[in-house]
Amino acid sequence: MEWWMILCLIFGGLMVLFFIGVPVAYSFMCINIIGVYLLWGGVDGINQLVLSIYRSVSTFSLLPVPLFILMGEVMFRAGIAPNMMDTLDKWLGKIPGRLSLIAVGGGTLFATLSGSAMAGCAMLGSVLLPEMRKRGYSNTMSIGPILSCGGLAIMIPPSALGVLLASLSRISVGGMLMAIIIPGIIMATIKAGYIILRGYLQPHLMPAYEVEKVSLQEKLILTLKYILPLGMIIFLVIGLMFIGVATPTESAALGALGCFVLMFIYQGFNRKVIKIAQKAILATSRITVMMFMIMTGAIAFSQILAFTGASSSLVSLAGGLDLPPIMIVMIMQVMLLFLGMFMEPLTIMMVTLPIYMPIVKALGYDPLWFGTIMLINMEMATTTPPFGLVLFVMKGVAPEDTRMQDIYKAGLPFLLCDAVTMFLIMIFPALALHLPSLM
Repeated sequence: MEWWMILCLIFGGLMVLFFIGVPVAYSFMCINIIGVYLLWGGVDGINQLVLSIYRSVSTFSLLPVPLFILMGEVMFRAGIAPNMMDTLDKWLGKIPGRLSLIAVGGGTLFATLSGSAMAGCAMLGSVLLPEMRKRGYSNTMSIGPILSCGGLAIMIPPSALGVLLASLSRISVGGMLMAIIIPGIIMATIKAGYIILRGYLQPHLMPAYEVEKVSLQEKLILTLKYILPLGMIIFLVIGLMFIGVATPTESAALGALGCFVLMFIYQGFNRKVIKIAQKAILATSRITVMMFMIMTGAIAFSQILAFTGASSSLVSLAGGLDLPPIMIVMIMQVMLLFLGMFMEPLTIMMVTLPIYMPIVKALGYDPLWFGTIMLINMEMATTTPPFGLVLFVMKGVAPEDTRMQDIYKAGLPFLLCDAVTMFLIMIFPALALHLPSLM
């Protein structure tokens, strides 16, 4: 059987299972078992596949994933974020669109402590949206910033998706986490600039209101109390890894420990805190098992593609196209954007990485650069209509009269901000590759 026929059958079967509602992990498992049995020597092939999967997921480089997820769960459930948001509020004062800017600043800070876009959106929405509605903010400038900045968790370390992308692509986990820092900051800056510009051009979208004057001394005290400790955790996760003192796994472990210490300092050591810790650990276990089940299926999927010759044939096909290499990369991004309308980021990565990365390497591009662009695309996928996961999280925390159409419209300007960031990274690869080169 020709490689393209095998590829069509495998992908076709996978898409059919996805769209009839079979869980992603089970869809991969079903296709992989059938494919291995028919193409890879029957039962002996299945035994070999199981051993290969075990070796792939028992690697040390994947250990940061549950630790990063645990950090986000602890910070989200411990209620530390509202104090952080209140401190940012005190510093912004009477700046136009201050609540929308708090969403950007708070989302960026929370992203450094959590690898979950959904947790970020839920936190920002529950804390800020009622106040925004009370102050007369439009949907675009209330729902939009919260939607887009919740997804920054994908683009700013600790990023669980970044770790998975690096592990599956066999590139440096630390390098991948460093590569997304500057693009993540650029993304947040562009969104903040857009909010300020809209605030000056259309002030009725974000009506100004009187705020209580706060002394510089009180601002500094609040910063020392609520922002500086978070900065220490950021240093444990990113700083130690950047200066080469700790590996990504060690940094993740120190970050998780720091989050627990902060929770005990702010909340005290009591039964309530113990229950919070138990719930955080249980939620982390569930999310990690789900992600690893999907990942094992994706690893087996990539091995089947390699065994049948589909991967190498696709690489040869891409290399033989009469197109500039950058055009091929742009076509890949358009396909990812389309998939983002219907599938969640983890599934998209698992399906496309086994095909995309060999092509990117064959075209001569740096995998860290492409991985950064892909993660921007995955951040966009969380808020792309009609099925972006963060859209439904926002629907859950928004007032009852909020329609899904309102949420879709509110997110579109910020999707364009993400597209601008992606364009900048494609034109100036050094924005993604500078920090990894210093490690």
